This record gives sequence, structure tokens and C-alpha cells, in this order.
Amino acid sequence: MAMKRLIADGHVPIASYYKDETQTQWLVKEKLWLGLTPKQYFTQFFRNPFNWILIAIYSVGIPVTVGRFLFGLGWVTHSSYDYPWGLFLGWGLFVMVPLSASGFMLGTTVEVFGRKDFKPIERLALLNGLLGYFFAVIFLQVDLGQPWRLIYPMFVSLGPAAVLFLVAWHVATYLSVQVAELVPALAEWLNWPSAKKYIKSMVLGLTIAGIILSTLHQGALGALFTYAPGKVHPLWYSSPFQWFHFFCSSIFAGLSMLIVVSTLCKKFMSWRCDRNFLDNLDRQTLGLAKGCALALITYFIIKILAVAHDNDWKYLFTDWGLWFTFEIVAGTIVPLVLYTMAVRNQNASLARFSAFIAVMGIALNRLNTALITFNWQLYQEIPHWRELVIVFTVYATYIVTYRFILYRLPILYTWKGDK
Repeated sequence: MAMKRLIADGHVPIASYYKDETQTQWLVKEKLWLGLTPKQYFTQFFRNPFNWILIAIYSVGIPVTVGRFLFGLGWVTHSSYDYPWGLFLGWGLFVMVPLSASGFMLGTTVEVFGRKDFKPIERLALLNGLLGYFFAVIFLQVDLGQPWRLIYPMFVSLGPAAVLFLVAWHVATYLSVQVAELVPALAEWLNWPSAKKYIKSMVLGLTIAGIILSTLHQGALGALFTYAPGKVHPLWYSSPFQWFHFFCSSIFAGLSMLIVVSTLCKKFMSWRCDRNFLDNLDRQTLGLAKGCALALITYFIIKILAVAHDNDWKYLFTDWGLWFTFEIVAGTIVPLVLYTMAVRNQNASLARFSAFIAVMGIALNRLNTALITFNWQLYQEIPHWRELVIVFTVYATYIVTYRFILYRLPILYTWKGDK
């Protein structure tokens, strides 16, 4: 709202190399300040009520996060040999990774299948993928507690037959691919045409690499649970189908998250969006909704087949079966029906509402698999309050980083004067 007020007063957001007709280039410092003076910048910063919420989160979260590294993991979690995965991995890894699948999905759509009509939203999809994976690694580091030893399982103590080794290398290499795919946006902002030209010459290869790496590690996250057969409730675990559950669900999860993010950008950051983004958003949302509906029906069929294959019907008539039914109905069938109605009636608003439900549905599924039904025959683990504080803090940093980049780089708008 504060930026909208400044724009209404005559401020023009930076969207080109030059300040005015005199061909004077913007300095990097001026771009970082969004073309405002420091006083104007901090005035609009403190006028934004959301920033005060972030300040409140950080005032509590930063000391607790520092305490985690000073006093150890036991100070902030109830982790044990029975429950080795807390919210840091349950939320930060198993939820954020599928919600970040939009990068390889839109990259494939635009660069491989030639659907240039999705070009206005491609960079937002790539950024969503990059930040989601990056902060999944941040959550992993908070859980492990020794960032300087990250290279050991990848270069020193190798385990090439282990699924964790596969996931680690795929996530690391795919992060590099996503950084490279967003170099053109940074190159435009910094006026580095040679860097953009170099990356564009290899964009097809980067996209194909992204497809290979993403499909493998999305499924490999599910394969991690084959390490502990019997611990996850049978309704959420099926050895032959586990990898496919995770891969298939990541398709509609990533596309739904992209719809959610684009909706939030339209609502709260319209001053940073250009007409090309806003005018095409409804049509692109409906296109993404069609893909979500197809992925959801596939996922639903595979879930039923897994129950039938393992002959787990008896569990449906237990308390856990009611919870499983709720997850399937609320997180799969409802968004599937709503997406189908939205596409049939060309209703972009309904598609956006469906996306929010689908995102909550996939989050519930991953938390059920990694935390809630884990060791279902023992006892239910309640997260420590400090663990919740750290999760909120890291996720708040994810939002701050997201917003910082969207404010500046040409993600939601086209850089003027670029060739």
C-alpha cells in the first residue's frame, strides 16, 4: 500500500536502464533503493503493516535460532530415535520441495514444448522453484547444525547406493541449474547483455537437465520412506508406489503454488506487475488449472491402486482411515472438482481458490507421511514451541527474500530497452 501511494504521487518504478530521456543510467545503489531516497524507502517500509509482523517474528525467532546452534538440536526439538524428523524436515523439506516444482514444469512448457503464451509467468515459476529449493536446504542446515560439513556426504564419505546421496546431489545440481535459468533476469537488471546472451544459448540444455534432476529427486523423496517400512501408516505407505505418489503430487503442487503466488502478486504487488503479466494472468491461470486437474486425477487413481495393491482396505474403517479419507476428500477430490469446474466455466477466480486448497492438501499429505503417521503404533510427537518459532522465522526469511527479488528484478515485468 505504501508503494502504491508513492506511485500515485508520481514515483515511477525502475523498469529500464535509464532514468530519463538524458540516457543517464541508474546506479546499482539506486536500483536497490527502488529509485527512492533512503528516507522515502524507510518511510514506506514502516508504513507497511506486514513489515511490523516480520519484525515481531524476528525479534523472537533470531535469538531462538541462535540458541539452536549454541545449545544443540535437543534445545529446540523433541527429536529422538523414534522421531528423527521434526518440522525442519517435515515442513522445510517434504512440503517446500513439491511446492517448488513449478520451475521445471514451466521451463518444460515454454522451452521444450514451445508454449510461449506462458512466457509472462515463466520467470515467476523459476523463482518460486529456486527459492523453494534453496530454503529447503536452509531448513536442512538448521536441522543438521553443521553447515560446514555439507560437502562430506557428497564428496568425502560417499554413499552412491543410498537414496539420500541421490537426493543431495540432485537438489544441489538442480539449484545450480535454477540459478543459471534466472541469470537473464539479473543480467537485465545489472545491464550485462553478454551474460544473458550466454545463458540463452544454453537454455534448452538447462531445461532438459532440470527435467531429469527434478523428476528423479521428487520421486526419491518418497523412496526415502522405504528405509523404514512399517513405521509410516500403511494408508500413507506403499513400497511399489511411494516414489510415484511423491512425483505425481509434486506436479499439481508446483502448479498450484504458482497460481497462489501469482494471485498474491496481483493482489499485493500490482504496482510491480506490467500489463503483459496482468492481462495474461487469467488465461494462464486457467491453463495451469487444467494441468492441475489432470495431475490430481492421476494422483487420486494411483492412491486408490496402492491401497488395493497392498490390500489395506481394512484400515479405512479405523480412526486413521477417517483421517486418510479426510485428506483424500479435502486435499484431492475437492480441488479436482473445483479445478474442473473452473476450466469448464473459464472461471479464473475459482481456479485460484482451488489452488489454495490444493496447496493445503499437499502440505497435509506430506506432514501426515513424514510426521503425523510416522510411528503410528507408538505415540504422537508434539513439536517443541522453539521448533515452531524457528520454522516461522526461516519461512519469514523466505517471504522477505521472495519479496526483495520481486520488487527489483524483472520477474513480474518486462525490462524496457532490452533486446
